[in-house]
Amino acid sequence: MTLAIAGNGTLLIILVMALVTLATRLGGVFVMSFIPISQRVHQFISAMSGSVLVAILTPMAINGDIGARAALLATALTMLVLKKPLPAITAGILAAALSRHFFGS
Repeated sequence: MTLAIAGNGTLLIILVMALVTLATRLGGVFVMSFIPISQRVHQFISAMSGSVLVAILTPMAINGDIGARAALLATALTMLVLKKPLPAITAGILAAALSRHFFGS
């Protein structure tokens, strides 16, 4: 099946993606409404979010260019020192931009 990306095709793709995102978010809230949040469930949810983050970042750290690695390092160090996400994200973006500017991509 092909879908034209000109005209209304793009709008249709965005609408379908928005509906799928909304359904998964609401579905998660609906399912979790039946589960009592005990200490064990809370620990599982906290560990799961960290493992998803590691699963997303590991391929970028291994296969990424120097900009990606500089961004990861700068973000991690800034987060460890300041413990605030916005400066850490800013440091990561700056590190990626500067390393790609000076060393290429």
